[in-house]
Amino acid sequence: MVEVFKTNVTARRQARLLLNQIHNTFTQYRANFDLEDCDKVLRVESHTGLVSPACLISLLQEAGFQAEVLPD
Repeated sequence: MVEVFKTNVTARRQARLLLNQIHNTFTQYRANFDLEDCDKVLRVESHTGLVSPACLISLLQEAGFQAEVLPD
């Protein structure tokens, strides 16, 4: 399962810190940012089940960022 999010993350350093936090919190997820995309896309994939958009959005909000699920 893959979920794609629009974010307001702009700096590579911020993205690296968030990716570390995502991977430590959700060990079954693989995530990456595409900061070149106009939507500053965060892609999250889980090989073991569903991705929880609400949990990821909450994690980013707690770190001071915004995220929303991009429709297919």
